[in-house]
Amino acid sequence: MLVALTDPIEPIGEAILREAGHDTRLATDRSPDGLRRLLAGADAVIVRTKLPEDVIDHAPRLLAAVRHGAGVDLIPMEAATRQGVVVANVPGANANAVAEFVVAQMLAAARRVGTMSDTLRREGWGVARALAAPAAELAGATLGIVGVGAIGSRLAAICGQGFGMRVLGHRRNAAGLPPGVAYADLPTLFAESDWVVLACPLTPETRGLASAAMLARMKPTAWLVNVARGPVAEEAAVAAALREGRIAGAALDVFATQPLPEDHEFRALPNAILTPHAASLTVQSVTAMSRISATDTVRILAGQRPRHFVNPECWPAAQARRRALGHPIPEETPA
Repeated sequence: MLVALTDPIEPIGEAILREAGHDTRLATDRSPDGLRRLLAGADAVIVRTKLPEDVIDHAPRLLAAVRHGAGVDLIPMEAATRQGVVVANVPGANANAVAEFVVAQMLAAARRVGTMSDTLRREGWGVARALAAPAAELAGATLGIVGVGAIGSRLAAICGQGFGMRVLGHRRNAAGLPPGVAYADLPTLFAESDWVVLACPLTPETRGLASAAMLARMKPTAWLVNVARGPVAEEAAVAAALREGRIAGAALDVFATQPLPEDHEFRALPNAILTPHAASLTVQSVTAMSRISATDTVRILAGQRPRHFVNPECWPAAQARRRALGHPIPEETPA
């Protein structure tokens, strides 16, 4: 069977697919039309780039769409579920990588590392050293985490136990917060936090969550950190808050349009730290995501349920699709 790859995966993932007898085809054109052509003859796809909303209609053989990561907003979930395409993901494999990235951004901002490094090179020792005057420590500060899942929980542990920060958390299930994290509603979290970290999935409920009204509640010394998805924050409102000095800064790893357009207003704001959706990219996390996504792809193509089944309600339709394509239906084994 043919497994389409929207982007490269690690050799361990390709080896798993090859050992199971599957071929792979890497996208050379990641435009919507290019992805439609790629999936037209594919039996499965491992997803690292957003798929067109109508791609399932152009993929008559597709049995599986497996996310190389956690967030499934890159996959047209409604169409996949309706048409019996199994969707799986890799929850938690990048949690440590993203949490450590957030801490790195917080430390760099609090201690003005980048600014001092650039200034030392341009203007010398004394001018750069003077920039340390307003530097702050994380100890004793308040961290507010929106979305306390695998990433948020790991971040809470690092910052609460390691730095001695007060940690507030907001999630749909307040009773599920880990030890050391106090529940806060969104207005309270934005108002009381020195660092507001967006680590939630993109859903209709979280789109635009970091709105102008919420940003207006933040302290003028507070920072916004977004490692969720770009549309979780209202970009125009964030830019205005930065431009007018109503918040101290923002560390942004994700954007509404990616790659970030050359003329985007964030690029002109000195109090914005911009990174290219790189929070989850470490050797360890990418290797784990490649291995797990390939393993679940093999399971689905063999007619088995994936270990990380995102749309299990589609299973009857998935079996019907498999029969219609002439594939055998094996006896189910425990996932």
